[in-house]
Amino acid sequence: MSGPPADGSGAAPAALTARAPHVPADRLVAEMVPPPRFQGARFDTYLPDPNQASQAEAVQVLSAFAAGIDGGGGPARRRWFAKSPRKPAAPKGPRGVYLDGGYGVGKTHLLASLWHATPAPPERKAFGTFVELTNLVGALGFQQTIRTLGDHRLLCIDEFELDDPGDTVLVSTLLGKLVDSGVALAATSNTLPGKLGEGRFAAADFLREIQGLSAHFRPLRIDGEDYRHRGLPEAPAPYDTETVIRTAHRTPGASLDDFPALLEHLSKVHPSRYGAMCDGIRAVCLTDVQAVPDQSTALRLVVLADRLYDREIPVLTSGKAFDELFSDEMLRGGYRKKYFRAISRLTALARDAAPLAAG
Repeated sequence: MSGPPADGSGAAPAALTARAPHVPADRLVAEMVPPPRFQGARFDTYLPDPNQASQAEAVQVLSAFAAGIDGGGGPARRRWFAKSPRKPAAPKGPRGVYLDGGYGVGKTHLLASLWHATPAPPERKAFGTFVELTNLVGALGFQQTIRTLGDHRLLCIDEFELDDPGDTVLVSTLLGKLVDSGVALAATSNTLPGKLGEGRFAAADFLREIQGLSAHFRPLRIDGEDYRHRGLPEAPAPYDTETVIRTAHRTPGASLDDFPALLEHLSKVHPSRYGAMCDGIRAVCLTDVQAVPDQSTALRLVVLADRLYDREIPVLTSGKAFDELFSDEMLRGGYRKKYFRAISRLTALARDAAPLAAG
């Protein structure tokens, strides 16, 4: 990588490869709120596509769901789904709603809106990605996670994914315990509950666990095209390396890393720390972007892309374009939905970075 601009402008940028933060468990719990990108998300700021009736319907259904969640600590006064008066901790039927749809139809916006609309204090509501939820269990332990989340009124799980049978059993058991405690559930995914895991594993016990998860949710289909592509230009092409380096040095709060070195560094940092690794970063500049070499590396990059997107951190690159990150084999495989999501989100962040390069 080249050095700073010859004119010496700008302070030396940070390096993500120099960061390996320790994240205490209590921070993981405290940060289970909608990410900065969606702090202002509300049902009335969601703009349904007039050509997709399911989007407006989703707003109505979720608004009713939020209104039906009891915000206090006692028995629910009113529930959207039926609940037995004799066994308040064991409601009948599904206790959650499952938003199914493609990339960029606004599922996370709706999920965050539900979190904000639910009449309960922030400490009685939790919002996190599927990966963050499994990381929380890893940090606290299973029983402590149940105790921590069991007094919540709502748990929102964004980008619900099942990548291995172990996670399937873990999350299925966890959600069952939380439902028994009266916690309402809401989740987003790109796959219907009964189809989770399709194309990945065929073990009978895996499919049995999927069926159990499916029973916890009422599926709500949301149709539409990726809003990030509606009427927007294609993502800008990668820049030359000198432009990326120059932009990093003149942009306050920017980081500058060699992409292959960053991928290597990610293998040494637990994904639960990727968010903290981005603390204080205002722009990410990457040189020599290449296709990721293997599946494990690709999945770590997906997590980093999610954290950057949540924090609205623009990404400026040289090398290959983002649609060349993942091989055709990866894009046809069981994790293809994650990879397409990462491409979509990184593309949006590349658009956000264009003014930095032009400045």
